[in-house]
Amino acid sequence: MSRPSSTNLAVSAIAASLVTPAAPLRIGLIGFGCVGQGLYDILQHLPGFGAEVRRIAVKNPDKPRSLPKEAFSFHADELLQDRELDVLVEVIDDAAEAFRLVSAALCQGRQVVTANKAMVSQHLPELVALQREFGGTLLYEAAVCGSIPVIRTLDAYFGQEPLRSVSGIFNGSSNYVLTRMGEDGSEYAGALVEAQHKGFAETDPTLDMAAFDPRSKAVILAAHAYGVLLQPEQVLNLGIENVSATDIGYAAVANQKIKVVAGLYLLPDNQLTVFVTPQFVDRKSPLYTVDDEFNGVVIEAEYAGTQFLRGRGAGGHPTGSAVLADLAALRSSFRYAYPKLAAPTLAYTTDLEIEIYLRTDDELILDQLGFTDITEEADEDGYIVGFVPLDALLQHRDRLRKAGAFVARTGNVRPATHATDALELAEAE
Repeated sequence: MSRPSSTNLAVSAIAASLVTPAAPLRIGLIGFGCVGQGLYDILQHLPGFGAEVRRIAVKNPDKPRSLPKEAFSFHADELLQDRELDVLVEVIDDAAEAFRLVSAALCQGRQVVTANKAMVSQHLPELVALQREFGGTLLYEAAVCGSIPVIRTLDAYFGQEPLRSVSGIFNGSSNYVLTRMGEDGSEYAGALVEAQHKGFAETDPTLDMAAFDPRSKAVILAAHAYGVLLQPEQVLNLGIENVSATDIGYAAVANQKIKVVAGLYLLPDNQLTVFVTPQFVDRKSPLYTVDDEFNGVVIEAEYAGTQFLRGRGAGGHPTGSAVLADLAALRSSFRYAYPKLAAPTLAYTTDLEIEIYLRTDDELILDQLGFTDITEEADEDGYIVGFVPLDALLQHRDRLRKAGAFVARTGNVRPATHATDALELAEAE
């Protein structure tokens, strides 16, 4: 009998590795709210994925849950100390506590997945540094746009190509409210209650409706798309808490819709600007048909041209699917390369003028914003359209909210020199 050759032995070993399942990925889950339960449910339906939730940590021992009380730990630090866990998945809503837990895990060189966009946006420089110093890995696809794989697309696919803009609808909750107001004629309060009832909006809707949530996501994308590290406070965020039927009707007359659009735009002279505001969107924009709880992202690349990604941006299963994708990526030893962060070339600027629609009965705000041009005005409906400095909107954004004012961007932008020539920006429209 002839002996098997070394080549045959190698082929047999490879074949055996392909059919022999790897040891299940042992997960420590911190948080069992919407996203945590969504991930847990997905894994129960995918036994072939090769991952199991070994331990779950929650804060409140008295809260009714879908699993028996014995399934939970009530001290998240116990999971940090459990070295038998391969991955820690953090899906709590407390940004400060999330950073404490995630940073401690990274200091141990652990593998971590998080969905906490506020935590990542506030601490991204520290999180990147901890990964480099201690060798751990942090993935956070679920922190931005739910089921849409935008972070990995920017990091891996567009890691070298210059991008003219990254813009879109980054929050499913506010988009659902605006859809109901536009399609059903609902008032803001009623549409918000419906969104909360369906699980698309939190009991305290401030983060979503005041655009803090999409601002956090825009800050995260600035690092991956442009290599620029920002603090959330540097980015203008105006929301829809004060939107009314008058505003929806104004858009409809022009065959437009109001969408909360987060925009990251490359400007001349290697400058980047970022802002999040309601915006009038017409039928030429791919965002026009992104309705209900869906998100949409438009990537305008220098050579690849326009790319459009659309998917569900709210809900346990869509966001849980993004966590699942990160778990699969960790198993393949994937980590963010941050290619543009390694050699930053852009400066951040807010030295612009943007054209806005402003509805308010507070004349003092008009003076404070310092309109440089007025292109339309209607006293009977209480609105004015014109150019204002972006810095003025940043300075007075809290005042605008408290005064009940509503602001939406028309899409026109120009340098802050009172010139009449608009900048050539790659827009979502």
